[in-house]
Amino acid sequence: MTRIFNDPADFADEALAGFCDAHSDLVRQVEGGAVRRNRPSAPKVAVITGGGSGHYPAFAGIIGPGFADGAVVGNIFTSPSTQQAYSVAKAANSGAGVVFTYGNYAGDVLNFGMASERLNAEGIRAENVLVTDDIASAPLSEVEKRRGIAGDFVVFKVMGAAADAGLDLDSVVRLGRKANDRTRTIGTAFSGCTFPGAEQPLFRLPEGHMGLGLGIHGEPGLFDTELPTAVELGHELVRRVLAEAPAAVPGRVAVILNGLGSTKNEELFVLWRTVAPLLRESGYTLVMPEVGELVTSLDMAGVSLTLTWLDEELEEYWTAPALTPAYRRGSVGFDVTAAGDAAEEVVASDSANYFSTEESRAYAGRCLAALETTAELLRESEAMLGDMDAIAGDGDHGRGMVRGSAAALEAAAAAYSAGAGAGSVLIAGGDAWADKAGGTSGVLWGAGLRAFGERLGDAESPTADLLADAVRAFADRITGLGKAEIGDKTMVDSLLPFASSFTHAVTAGSPAEEAWAAAAATATSAAAATADLRPLKGRARPLAEKSIGTPDPGATSLAMVFTADEAGVDYKDRILADLEADHRITEVIDIGVNRADADFARPYPYVGIAAGEMIRDGKADRAILFCGTGIGVAIAANKVPGIRATAAHDSFSVERSILSNDCQVLTMGQRVVGVELARRLAKEWVGYAFDPTSASAEKVKVLSDFEGC
Repeated sequence: MTRIFNDPADFADEALAGFCDAHSDLVRQVEGGAVRRNRPSAPKVAVITGGGSGHYPAFAGIIGPGFADGAVVGNIFTSPSTQQAYSVAKAANSGAGVVFTYGNYAGDVLNFGMASERLNAEGIRAENVLVTDDIASAPLSEVEKRRGIAGDFVVFKVMGAAADAGLDLDSVVRLGRKANDRTRTIGTAFSGCTFPGAEQPLFRLPEGHMGLGLGIHGEPGLFDTELPTAVELGHELVRRVLAEAPAAVPGRVAVILNGLGSTKNEELFVLWRTVAPLLRESGYTLVMPEVGELVTSLDMAGVSLTLTWLDEELEEYWTAPALTPAYRRGSVGFDVTAAGDAAEEVVASDSANYFSTEESRAYAGRCLAALETTAELLRESEAMLGDMDAIAGDGDHGRGMVRGSAAALEAAAAAYSAGAGAGSVLIAGGDAWADKAGGTSGVLWGAGLRAFGERLGDAESPTADLLADAVRAFADRITGLGKAEIGDKTMVDSLLPFASSFTHAVTAGSPAEEAWAAAAATATSAAAATADLRPLKGRARPLAEKSIGTPDPGATSLAMVFTADEAGVDYKDRILADLEADHRITEVIDIGVNRADADFARPYPYVGIAAGEMIRDGKADRAILFCGTGIGVAIAANKVPGIRATAAHDSFSVERSILSNDCQVLTMGQRVVGVELARRLAKEWVGYAFDPTSASAEKVKVLSDFEGC
């Protein structure tokens, strides 16, 4: 368990700042990560590593002569953003080009790839080298799907030494890919890791068992087995790695026996006592082996074995000297004094000139309200989404969505205050979402919102047809980047049904509000149906069977966001018509909110309090209120003295709210109770009457006396 932290959301940023201060002789912090303290005296290739936090010494710990020129540092287990990668590369570039090197994870591939496109467009040549050493994550026939784990260290070391030796960009890239092609890793976990602030680990293993085939993000093993002895474990790891030995290569290998975070060095040395003889007996010469923590996973207990089959040039750079905060090799000294001018740090500009119409500004206010509702909903749902993601992934989805939506809200609000129209508000929000959320979902949500905003523009309040075009642009941008399809068990499984439903309804003449509500319901059903699918994309793919029975977190959160567009408004409108037709009710008063209202973005507490005050003042007998869950508006109504409000979700709770508690206010949530059930419950509630002579009357009197009512 991670015990030393302040706000868990700030853990990665604070750890990076502390690291850069502690090692200020070798590194300096820049936007998005860190680079070498001093620039080279002559142009050289800049080797930039990167990925999520939680893997120290990877990635920032290996910045320095003979190794990396910089590291892009994302949130815990989350890909850094495109902006972060671009900023670090600009700071590290000395004129000979940049190469990003990282593990093969979808978010990293997207973000580093987009940063490379941006750099190349500016005339800075940029390349990418992916590490795919994890033999447990895909068969050899699908090596391009394998993820990168502790083999990162060898590939990064070879590339860094080659760059410092003066090789050009093409040669550094060639050596990195060659090292990756000759690297194999297998790992095992004894217990899961725990995020800062989390009460439970990402996964648990039965007592006395281990999970074989782990990833460095805490993904559970491919299967569990009884915990073997050190000798038995050594045989298992060596056997599996040697089974994939490259054909016709020399018998000299680099070896890493790596601890994952809480496996003690003494334990690793006991295991090495078995591993080393087995490798030598197989005819291999061990070249400068490493035993210790080099690529970790927070506090995970586990170990991995990495072999890289060397040739003459790979061995030269594997054994070359290095001087970094976490790793030092060789006795050849490095000059770490200042050389050259410091690169100008890239900082995103906050200034913008907006030209928008009043109509677009009015709709921008609605967009801002939707983002506020989204951020609140995702904050409330963080733990649930994280738990869903941890079934077969790394458990970071909830945290990433919270960070992204909060950043989007802040940026959108700033743009709105500066005069932006609807399109620019969404573009600002999308860019901030991509920058702060990280990971695959972060870049996809950010790019999607930007595409939506670009289609809306700042010139008009969108028609239903224009909104349909914007929804299509949103979906096209996400599917174009992510390459996922229906059935892959990703966010696309709810996105495309939403887009199809919305555009078809608009084409058929439905108002935009009705079309959106119906499409959101379609997306919610589609997200739930992903529980039956096996993932074909992303980090959950290697653990496909474990995810069956659990809906995809990306599809679920997307459906939640689309439903969060002032959840309860369209829901309320449908039930209102039923109540107005009910002969038992003499008058129905609609106190909002309604989409045509000037105060459409009015927060739900005002609605709850207003309803309570009307009952208190004798202007109404009862109230039925709606929001996302029903909970918040019930709390608000209960703040009015004498009001008893409750959220209900079935016939029994509706019945007892009146017969046992004489509640004057019933609340329901659009994300909890389906609309048809809500219509039935509303009719049932109206038909109940409290009996003041019942046994419950005394309980109600106690509540009234306590409040002085």
